[in-house]
Amino acid sequence: MASSYPSLPRVLSIAGTDPSGGAGTAADTKSITVAGGYSMTAVTAVVAQNTVGVRDIHFPPATSLAAQLNAVSDDVVIDAVKTGMLGSVETIQTVTRWIQTQSPRVLVVDPVMIATSGDRLLDSAAEEAMVAFCQNATVVTPNIDELARLTGQSRANDQHTALDQARRWAAETGSSVVVKTGHLNERQVTNTWVFPDGELVHVPSHRIDTTSTHGTGCSLSAALATRLAAGDTPGEALGWSTAWLHEAIAHGEELQVGNGHGPVDHGHRSRRLQAAGMATPWLPASAVPEKLEAGNDLVASVGEDASVQPASPIAAVAPVGPWTRALWKAGRSITDEISRCSFVRQLVDGSLDKYAFAFYLTQDALYLNQYARALAALATASTNYSAQVFWAQCSVNILTDEAELHRNWLSSDHVEATPGPVTNAYTDFLLAATLGRDRVVGAAAVLPCLWLYAQTGASLPTVRSDHPYAAWLETYQGEGFIADTQAALQQVEQEFEAATPQARAEAARVYLTACRHELEFFNQALRIPTAAPAPRLVSA
Repeated sequence: MASSYPSLPRVLSIAGTDPSGGAGTAADTKSITVAGGYSMTAVTAVVAQNTVGVRDIHFPPATSLAAQLNAVSDDVVIDAVKTGMLGSVETIQTVTRWIQTQSPRVLVVDPVMIATSGDRLLDSAAEEAMVAFCQNATVVTPNIDELARLTGQSRANDQHTALDQARRWAAETGSSVVVKTGHLNERQVTNTWVFPDGELVHVPSHRIDTTSTHGTGCSLSAALATRLAAGDTPGEALGWSTAWLHEAIAHGEELQVGNGHGPVDHGHRSRRLQAAGMATPWLPASAVPEKLEAGNDLVASVGEDASVQPASPIAAVAPVGPWTRALWKAGRSITDEISRCSFVRQLVDGSLDKYAFAFYLTQDALYLNQYARALAALATASTNYSAQVFWAQCSVNILTDEAELHRNWLSSDHVEATPGPVTNAYTDFLLAATLGRDRVVGAAAVLPCLWLYAQTGASLPTVRSDHPYAAWLETYQGEGFIADTQAALQQVEQEFEAATPQARAEAARVYLTACRHELEFFNQALRIPTAAPAPRLVSA
């Protein structure tokens, strides 16, 4: 049976402009596009503003707005409408009449009555008209001050009070409310969908210390309208929009736009996923020194005397000789990229989405089964007794200690237990490197899983007791794991010392490729759809 939802929902934004691009119709257009919709706009006000403030507002005649609305709806099927700044009683009435004739399946209303500074944006008559207009909405997305105005209550100072206000209003009007706690003074911020029947869907996130928050209200509501029009449930739509906006806020400062409250980076997620989908070779010839390609001394191939001092960045578990020191130096750019990647940063600071972590951990459990096979193959190929014992014991530890951690953590999570393409690519690579190739190649292939995880664990010197992922991080900070990493470095150093120049060159390439596989493995958890939070019924 064909879906009744369009593959590319057509979403109309009815709002004011922002020539600096961070809010209003500019933000709506970007948000609708990245959320998977086709964006259309009808302008209610021409606003002269930037990141510092508003300088002037011009309201076109209501007849002009009506003409815009009719021109679109006479020609285009509209799957969702999002309203922002309406500005005056006449404008609100014009939009209301048009809405009544169109009856859009999805209407998301961002009230735009009170700025985050507390300044009133509408006169009293327009506020009254906006309160009435909100009752037409599928969902309303007020800030904390606007929620108080909608309900006729005092401003909420905590999440419980805000939810209580929203629940009462939703029950009275039949429209849902999204309660946003970003303007409350709490480290964890939560967007909550409040249904008219009192059901709540919570989407938790973490506060980001940044001034790049211009247009967040516009952006969230526009993305929400698009996802709802595409057929997402309210929980799915709010989950996707919240996660996307969190990433956009986190990278807003990198845009370097304006001197005040800068915009969010609406396109960061799209660019990240586009880069992940590129087929550019990970190690083009230009990325590998010619001396290495020729099979000459690896130490010389990665720079001047590598034995003088450790390469930068400093390894949490130090290299044990010139060969491992050269490997560390050769892979420093990938190591840096891993430490800066969004997954690792969110994992370390505790803001990583629970579902993303559960997906990662499930893939890691599947990966470790094959990693243990690679270690066992390396043990079988070794001719030195101590090497045989070490690699075999590592394989056993993987199947017991680490696997138990995964089983305990995942016991209450229901995540797809099928290897993803990134996981399969990595494990196939490891098995190919350890089965039937020179031992130094196999040893180089398995090293990054130990060395780079120890590096990640060390990036958080102490794990606070309330850290959501404390058990995982502490495993890779533990003395046992550090000792295994040090012993693995000794084995790799010995294999490189005994290998031919040609084998060293191949092993170095394999090591760098395995490092890149580690980066891709971390990042895959941020390339999946955000899970819909489970509804939770809260008693009145």
